Amino acid sequence: MINFTSQQLYTWIAMFIWPTTRILGLLATAPPFGSANVPMLVKVMLGIAIALVIGPDVPIPAALDPMSMAGLLVLAQQLIIGLSMGLAMRIVFAAVEAAGEFTSATMGLSFAAFFDPQTQGRTSVISQVFSLLATMVFLSLNGHLILLSVMAESFHTLPISAQPITAEGFHSLALWGTRIFSMGLQLSLPLVIALLITNFALGILTRAAPQLNLFGIGFSVTMLSGFILISLGLPYMLTPLQHFLSDGIEMVRLLSNMSPIGAGFKP
Repeated sequence: MINFTSQQLYTWIAMFIWPTTRILGLLATAPPFGSANVPMLVKVMLGIAIALVIGPDVPIPAALDPMSMAGLLVLAQQLIIGLSMGLAMRIVFAAVEAAGEFTSATMGLSFAAFFDPQTQGRTSVISQVFSLLATMVFLSLNGHLILLSVMAESFHTLPISAQPITAEGFHSLALWGTRIFSMGLQLSLPLVIALLITNFALGILTRAAPQLNLFGIGFSVTMLSGFILISLGLPYMLTPLQHFLSDGIEMVRLLSNMSPIGAGFKP
């Protein structure tokens, strides 16, 4: 007959539920796992499978009941950590989508929007093209595997503990969110400048030949020029996309190195 104590049962439960919570928090927000196109059942099963693989190697605090108030606080803490790591990666893709919005507005395609199931809002067609491009680059660089490996390492650099973590990592995440606009502008600036030059040329042409209907030819010329510029500029977007995705991974790694309050201090 197999006998085990309640403490052993608590350890087995904690060994599974706490790592799974952090992993599911990452999968809920980090691209491409966090997309609404990925079924919820797939996310849950993937999180459970990863937790079963890395769970035995995860250090678990001893003498802590996962069903107690302290255990529930640890559960909430792991969820916040996972969501923060996924959000850090999601910000890079938000910057790419912002670049698409800037380009669409300059091309005159701001009205050509459709419902995006991932953001639960309306987004432009160019933003979706840029987002798909970023996703393909991310997958081609094995970014999803690197992201999961950083998550696995985080259980050693930021172990599961009942101690609250410092706010420095979350402050860095808030500052990282401000880069949505700077990264989006860097990606779209060449296209926007070229389209502005096109609009200036159309304005000069209309001034020189008032009989030309600016509203009749301007939209067609601007839109056609935008598509040509995008097709010519897509190969050159690979290098900045790689740089931004690498910065996103480093931000996730920075969050995984957050230390608990009081760590390194002796009473």
